[in-house]
Formats: sequence, C-alpha cells, structure tokens
Amino acid sequence: MKRNASARWEGDLKSGNGRVSSESGALANVPYSFTTRFENEKGTNPEELIAAAHAGCFSMALANILAKAGHTPKQVDTTASVSLEKGEAGFSITAVHLVVRAKVPGADPAGFDKAANEAKAGCPVSRVLNAKITMDATLVS
Repeated sequence: MKRNASARWEGDLKSGNGRVSSESGALANVPYSFTTRFENEKGTNPEELIAAAHAGCFSMALANILAKAGHTPKQVDTTASVSLEKGEAGFSITAVHLVVRAKVPGADPAGFDKAANEAKAGCPVSRVLNAKITMDATLVS
C-alpha cells in the first residue's frame, strides 16, 4: 500500500509560499508558508500535518488493541504535540507528546495503560519518527 501527497514551494524560505495536496483530495492546495510554520499565521505546516497523522494513527492502533482485548472503545481522543527545535545541524522534530482520553467500557486502568503503550510503540507513524515520544493517557468513564 502506498499513499501519496505533494507539495509545491515558490520563492525563498521567508517570503515564499507553498501548497500541499493529497492524492485522496482531503488536502487540496492547502497553503503553507514561513509564517504558518514558524510564527502564528493561520494555516498549516509540515509539523501540524505530522501531528495530525500521528494522532490519527495512534487512535486507530489503540482502538484495535483494546477491541482485540474485548474492550471496544466508545471513543479515543488523541492530541499530538510535535516539537520542532533548532540544533547545530538545523531544525529537527525532537519529540512528540500524545495526550489521550478514552472511554472504554469494562477496561481497567492497568490494561488500558498496557494497550496505550503498545499503541504508542507500534503505530506506524510512531515507528517512522526518530523522536522521543511521550504520552499522558487517561481512561475516562
């Protein structure tokens, strides 16, 4: 299975701009720029897209692990915060922090924590990132 997305950038880093699209059409010429990436202008950026991918991947992985254990979740809400830091070699994604809140009927905290850690380690987006991934996972009733 392969999934495709594309980006076009025009101009230099600070005054240029780009557009990102996905093969599915979910993203269609979505603008991004220096100011949407490094400042607070409204719009997307690569790190936000990685955060969205990681949150979605993790939520699906956790739901699958819990369901296989006999506890299908009513909902899994995940927020991924991606840290971009400048080092000697330039900018790098250095960490991702996942905040997870899940409603899982019949699940106990120990089983939930085990499933959450398994999902954190095993989701394909977690495995592709060369960053420290931390998590706060809460089982809610």
